Amino acid sequence: MIDILIVEDNKELAELLCDFLRAENYTVSVADSGEKALSLYETYGARLLVLDIMLPGIDGFAVCAKIRENSNTPIMIVSAKTEKEDVMNGLILGADDYIEKPYDIDIMLAKISGIFKRRYALDEICDGNLRVNKGSRTVYKNDVPIDMTTKEFELLVMLMENKGKVLNKEFLFNRIWGSDSFSEPQTLTVHIKWLRQKIEDDAKNPQKILTVWGVGYRYL
Repeated sequence: MIDILIVEDNKELAELLCDFLRAENYTVSVADSGEKALSLYETYGARLLVLDIMLPGIDGFAVCAKIRENSNTPIMIVSAKTEKEDVMNGLILGADDYIEKPYDIDIMLAKISGIFKRRYALDEICDGNLRVNKGSRTVYKNDVPIDMTTKEFELLVMLMENKGKVLNKEFLFNRIWGSDSFSEPQTLTVHIKWLRQKIEDDAKNPQKILTVWGVGYRYL
């Protein structure tokens, strides 16, 4: 999933904002039309849209309305259209904020940071090149999505939330599969193996999920 999707047909302005955001370690994509924005959003998703109104083809209001049909992704409208009716229309359609162009880049970055802290900080666990979002149940390594089963995901979250602690095998099995589960305890070992194949640089020489022999596992 993309962190921020910038929808802006002014190439110079889009590239400038993109550079500032990437310097803040956000993953960013740019769309120069409403149609492209909807296509990118449908394919990759985004945690925030920075949306211009005056676009070729479908305008920003239509993009906002379309996304709001099925999603509560934060939308920040950024536009030179600052009449009261325009601002009201954007907010009524579901935008979270409406910012006038030209804007101060420091204020823009502060607003974006605030959105991410309020919306995503409690749902996200980050560790080096690994990022886990509990809300969307997604995992990224080096900003590349990793497919995981439900149990793999739950096991990884449990390990990461207890970073540095040794977690007993029986404790992990009971928490993830349940004490009344018909699964064999050996399934934990298998899932640890699968997790290592997905998140470790070298699954045969793990640096994140370590085995504590005779006890359980520890995430470093």
